[in-house]
Amino acid sequence: MNVIDDLEMGITHVIRGEDHLANTAKHLALFRAFGVEPPKYAHIPLILNIDGTKMSKRDTGASLQTYIDGGYAPEAIVNYLYLLGWSPKENREIMSIDEVIRMFDLPQILRHNARFDIDKLHWVNGEYIRTMTIARFKELSIQALHRAGLDTTDYSQEYIDAAFATCKEKIKQFSELPAYGGFYFKEEIELDAATRAEFIPEVKTRVMALLTAFKSVRNFTADALQESLKATAKTLGVKPGLLVHPLRLAVTGGTVGPSLYHLLEIVGREKILRRLEKVLEL
Repeated sequence: MNVIDDLEMGITHVIRGEDHLANTAKHLALFRAFGVEPPKYAHIPLILNIDGTKMSKRDTGASLQTYIDGGYAPEAIVNYLYLLGWSPKENREIMSIDEVIRMFDLPQILRHNARFDIDKLHWVNGEYIRTMTIARFKELSIQALHRAGLDTTDYSQEYIDAAFATCKEKIKQFSELPAYGGFYFKEEIELDAATRAEFIPEVKTRVMALLTAFKSVRNFTADALQESLKATAKTLGVKPGLLVHPLRLAVTGGTVGPSLYHLLEIVGREKILRRLEKVLEL
């Protein structure tokens, strides 16, 4: 049937997996039996799992849902896929599709099977995120946040741009964004039981001191807030780190995230003071 279909459609070139190599002689014989010139055939390497086993529909990377759930940029996926079984000159790995179209040639196809390496895809995606325009980053970030149930529509474009600017250089997949910077788009921060347990009376005393200090900061900027925290730590006779940790927990709900003083400035006085007050009510 393949031969008849190719004849009917006027196929001139057939590019398929090397697992079909054994069929090629039969197909050529059939074309010649019909008295027609056969297409040109090229066989490309199979894509295997990282351990060398044949990839099935259930394996990582074989399902489109893997890329959607993982928060990969479409252009990064395409870049990685065209490196499977093909190696451009000068061992380049990050290339636009236009460059690939200009450079690709079938004789460059590798003879050995390609292995799907999810860690390599992760790296390629990180490179694309790092170098993509802020407009593209913003587009894909909003999609990732919406999938996580975080709505950005009630926030100004200036606020969204400032928030995303603190995240762009830090994440490797868009699926990381809700946990890393989702606090920007929450009116209230919900702390889990383990986090709440960290706010023992001694820690609350430090948070209270920070709240009092921040209320007196006239210009709620990163530099002013940093100086205020350092001054508060000196007054309490503790190292700044003992204030930084509970402060980040109180205003973001997590232990890692964007630059602390910059995120304080972006979130703004009203929300930051309210989040600190909420912690003191625990």
